[in-house]
Amino acid sequence: MKKQLLTLALMAVTALGALTVRADDTNAAAMATNAVAAVTNAVAAAAAPAPTNAPSMEQRLESVEAYFQNGDPTATYKDTNGNWTVNFTGNASIINLSLTNSTGANVSYPGAGHNAWLLASTALVLFMTLPGLALFYGGMVRSKNVLSVLAQCFLITGLVTILWVFVGYGMIFGGTGNGGSDPVARMAAMKTEDAVSGWVGSPKVCWMLNNVTSAPNGNYSYWVSENVVAMFQLMFAIITPALIIGSIAERMKFKAIFVFMTLWMLIVYFTQGHAVWGINGYMNGVWNAGASIHAMDFAGGTVVHMTSGFSAMTLCLILGKRKGFGKENFAPHNLVLTFIGTGMLWVGWYGFNSGSALAGDVIAANAFTTTTIATAVASFVWPMWEWVVKGKPSVLGFCSGAVAGLVVITPACGYVTPQGSIWIGIAAGTICWFMCYKVKVWFGYDDALDTFGVHAIGGATGAIMTGMLARNAVNPNFATILNAGTVKYVNDTLTQPLVKEQIKAVAITIVLSVVGTVVIAFITKLLVGLRPTEEVEITGLDESEHGEVAYHN
Repeated sequence: MKKQLLTLALMAVTALGALTVRADDTNAAAMATNAVAAVTNAVAAAAAPAPTNAPSMEQRLESVEAYFQNGDPTATYKDTNGNWTVNFTGNASIINLSLTNSTGANVSYPGAGHNAWLLASTALVLFMTLPGLALFYGGMVRSKNVLSVLAQCFLITGLVTILWVFVGYGMIFGGTGNGGSDPVARMAAMKTEDAVSGWVGSPKVCWMLNNVTSAPNGNYSYWVSENVVAMFQLMFAIITPALIIGSIAERMKFKAIFVFMTLWMLIVYFTQGHAVWGINGYMNGVWNAGASIHAMDFAGGTVVHMTSGFSAMTLCLILGKRKGFGKENFAPHNLVLTFIGTGMLWVGWYGFNSGSALAGDVIAANAFTTTTIATAVASFVWPMWEWVVKGKPSVLGFCSGAVAGLVVITPACGYVTPQGSIWIGIAAGTICWFMCYKVKVWFGYDDALDTFGVHAIGGATGAIMTGMLARNAVNPNFATILNAGTVKYVNDTLTQPLVKEQIKAVAITIVLSVVGTVVIAFITKLLVGLRPTEEVEITGLDESEHGEVAYHN
């Protein structure tokens, strides 16, 4: 090969030499220089070694198969220690050597289909808050306070986004994994980066989304861009504190909400999120082999609904009842808005639950199915109880039942069968209804829009029923860690070991939420106070705090 290349180069020089005889002196000099350069390049190319260990056709096909299985496309190119065994230089491949994620690892190109589903899911989850939750809650308060609910939802959206970009994403999902390609070493390195190992991630990691690129982060998704995952999870972070508004509606200062929600995100949400969803989280039983509690939460039963629900109840008790509670009419001012908001929540929840598979795969399909069944069943059961007990099924009952079903199926949707989702729907429509209809009256607390009865109790119910109804046939990821050791946490029985782990996670979540809220409420009260004056409450928060009214006569 070398001789052939040299021969061709010499022939080119000869031809160029013949041309220079008939050219002027200037052109001759330039062409001679080019000829020498051509010879030099030819010799260098001939001497350069060809790339070795190029990816085989079989390896390339295995990478493509991984796309359809939502598997790791890089696995076929690595040895058992996670080291590369092929040379990608000069070889077209699914692996992009110029694209790295926040861990510093070279990964595959993102998968178009999986990315597209997560982009759509991200928009759907934002749709749940703006305008879904805002309308759902806004319709249930009195007309003089409806704008305050909308303003609070918008405040939280902007505030949480800022916190998320600066520190939130890194505190939950960040970690450079400087241990290299060995997964065990990388996990150990990530633990040292945590402010509190397995509990509190470091705010310095992924500061301002540093190094969070369009490359996938295999700790969370092999095929979805990390910046898309970051935006998807941001929407969860937005709606969680917004749920708290439901318990304390109509009686908390706007600036108090600003201070409280800021501290609550930093202390409660980011901590719970890292412990449950962080790859090295204390309670991440699905993906962390070293987890102390082998619990699981598919889409936010503990992280979203329990934290917001129990915090809401705690803050509700600290604030006290609304002025005139039990004496004046506190009926919803516009159930049409609540009905519209409920529909938006249901539609958006498909992104919330099915999108939490972080892929458009078989698990996402199951989550979509179970979410539909449980929600429909609960939306039927709640008003049926009303019909039996009160003689009339109410529109508010249909709406509340639907939301209860969505809440209770959330931690379980990617783990249970359609048959299991029926039982979850029945439980949601019964337990949450009883909490709002009877228990609330017995204890006399002013949970304005039933955040505690639906989200706190519903989230806890869903977490425990996840432990009872999770099945191996639904989610193949159980085999990776949960069932890889001597203890088979999911053995397809109602009393499987996972139930105990879920109860532990529920208890810890309650403690974190309640204690954290008490501390934060005390700090907020010292800084800006909690409640507006009696005059402001009587006039309404819309006009007093925002200078606007929703309706004009």
